[in-house]
Amino acid sequence: MNSAAVTNFPVTDRVRQALAVTLRGVQELLPEDEWLRKLARAEATGKPLRIKLGLDPTAPDIHIGHTVVLNKMRQLQDLGHTVIFLIGDFTSMIGDPSGRNTTRPPLTAEQIKANAETYYKQASLVLDPAKTEIRYNSEWSDPLGARGMIQLAARYTVARMMERDDFTKRFREGRSISVHEFLYPLMQGYDSVALQSDLELGGTDQKFNLLMGRHLQQEYGQEPQCILTMPLLEGLDGVEKMSKSKNNYIALTEDPNTMFAKVLSISDTLMWRWYTLLSFRSEAEIEGLREEVEGGRNPKDAKVLLAHEITARFHGEAAAQRAREDFENRSKGGIPDEIPELALSGAPLGIAQLLKQANLAPSTSEANRLIDGGGVRIDSSVVSDKGLKLAAGTYVVQVGKRKFARVTLA
Repeated sequence: MNSAAVTNFPVTDRVRQALAVTLRGVQELLPEDEWLRKLARAEATGKPLRIKLGLDPTAPDIHIGHTVVLNKMRQLQDLGHTVIFLIGDFTSMIGDPSGRNTTRPPLTAEQIKANAETYYKQASLVLDPAKTEIRYNSEWSDPLGARGMIQLAARYTVARMMERDDFTKRFREGRSISVHEFLYPLMQGYDSVALQSDLELGGTDQKFNLLMGRHLQQEYGQEPQCILTMPLLEGLDGVEKMSKSKNNYIALTEDPNTMFAKVLSISDTLMWRWYTLLSFRSEAEIEGLREEVEGGRNPKDAKVLLAHEITARFHGEAAAQRAREDFENRSKGGIPDEIPELALSGAPLGIAQLLKQANLAPSTSEANRLIDGGGVRIDSSVVSDKGLKLAAGTYVVQVGKRKFARVTLA
């Protein structure tokens, strides 16, 4: 093992502050004492630590739940350490078995390439691209070859591999486990050897794979990495983890007005969790806000600040300010400055049919349900009559708080 790992350097106030930044919002940091020594060494020698995040580009788009771990990378990047954004183009061809009860279908090289380009472009909205090292694990995995793969596999036992919860469960239930799935954690661990990483980040479901990297570095005579897991972010409902399938997510590609409004829709309780995991404000600032709210300040004020910060991060300050003004205008019953305009024919046209044709409701039955709920307005007046027919003319149609259209009916 590298002798520098066991050499004690002074733990200064700056080192303690770096540890506090590291620990903010984390699920686990293992081993914490080793990470403190690494930070002290980096401070004393001026040599930045190497911090790795590996992501398999299994889908092209990411939502703000995915940015929790990217935010942590940015915080460590701002402390002066080297951030490595590792794209698992090789490991994607195996398929990560973490949390799976069936074999994950592998992606094609074309899918991986397309997804990786989109993923990194979106991740760059959080990371500082000028200070980010982008790597692909095919760089060292392809040259390993069959001989190297066998030698690597010899460094881990089947018994230890079967300690994985997902493998154990599938084995007990008689579900198939393909031999190639054992290669995934081995190859992810080998990435840490190839990159000589000091710290690897991941979600809580990646703990086994992260520890594999630590084990293999020791096998290859390297100083072992520390591992840091981040919790999964609850979605808009405050219950389930953020997920597209649960429709409780905010995509990074959402328009600014929608993003701003969605953040404001979360509960006052969930807001503080989002502040910890998504905001770049200091913990002291967040605690100050919390005290003000507990002292009587409207929690909406704090939520507006969070919505503004998140929207500005992905769309810029000017867009965030416009989204804020738009939301305030709509909350007072006003109409946004820019709304879709479209022309329809068939006057006189029934209100439910108009809502469907204007893409403000998916069907006439849903349109009628919205009318029953008082969620439809024509020129700022609530529509209560499902039998309403509109004559030729131009109308501002509103559904709910966020959907508007200026419809010219002929």
